[in-house]
Amino acid sequence: MTDYLKIAKEVLAIEIKGLEAILTELDDGTGSELSVAFLKAVDLIKQSSGRVIVTGMGKSGHIAKKIAATFASTGEPASFVHPGEASHGDLGMISQNDIVLALSNSGETPELRDVLGYCGRFNIPLLAITSGAGSTLEQAADASLLLPAAQEACGETRAPTTSTTMALALGDALAVALLRSKGFTASDFQNYHPGGKLGAALRKVKDLMHSETSVPLCSLDTPIPDAVKKVSEAGFGCIGVLDKNGNLAGIITDGDLRRHYNDNNPGQCAAEIMTKNPKTVTPDTLAAEALSILSDQRITALFVLQNEKPVGLLHVHDCLSIGVV
Repeated sequence: MTDYLKIAKEVLAIEIKGLEAILTELDDGTGSELSVAFLKAVDLIKQSSGRVIVTGMGKSGHIAKKIAATFASTGEPASFVHPGEASHGDLGMISQNDIVLALSNSGETPELRDVLGYCGRFNIPLLAITSGAGSTLEQAADASLLLPAAQEACGETRAPTTSTTMALALGDALAVALLRSKGFTASDFQNYHPGGKLGAALRKVKDLMHSETSVPLCSLDTPIPDAVKKVSEAGFGCIGVLDKNGNLAGIITDGDLRRHYNDNNPGQCAAEIMTKNPKTVTPDTLAAEALSILSDQRITALFVLQNEKPVGLLHVHDCLSIGVV
């Protein structure tokens, strides 16, 4: 019986070695060719006023599409151009302000020749990710990220496996390096990725919270029966307690009310049973961060403060209903 798990582990082990080879070259401290080329590639992309045009054929084309998508979603305008289509009119999609990133394992992909010639003719910066030392692509590139020699995981056919993983990883490394150099934040990323669970997690509390007009609030001297009535009417299981300046002084939850139910003190007021210094968030807190606070503190609601004053309330259901995880 074929041991499929053994095969899977062998494939992963081979591909990991490929990634480790890249890591070694980038971290050898001697100014390796790959390190120099990587830094130059980052600088050239930063200097470009146009888009990053990513291109490649076959399996390299699939990797190129993903790299282009990663660039675009992290704030670096990018597009994929198919090299075959480029030869039939799509070269016009590449402007003189753009920069081209071409992927080819061998560096001799015939379909890339017109793209290379176009870049040379119009002085468009050309970057390369290739395993082909001395290849046509490497020699034409202004910065060539030469992949270290590595065994393909499919030894029977030498189908692109390890090499495509390495190319993809280098593309990710370029995108993240550029992202961090620009101070790109999670909030910026949400603008490019509004859908799905990731988009939901990157939404801000102000997009989900209940507005100030619907938030249950009372003063420090509010009698407990009146506070209970407001808690019941609002349906959030809590009420905020304000000091004389309108700042949030504390919070009373259903649990607080149950714990003090048998106090036999009809004159109690909100200040006597409230929890002081409750956990709060701001309108600009990310939804994922707010949900983490709710989960860690084992609570169901958070008051949203601006300048110490309540401007809203976020309930755990508000996060879960849109898929924040």
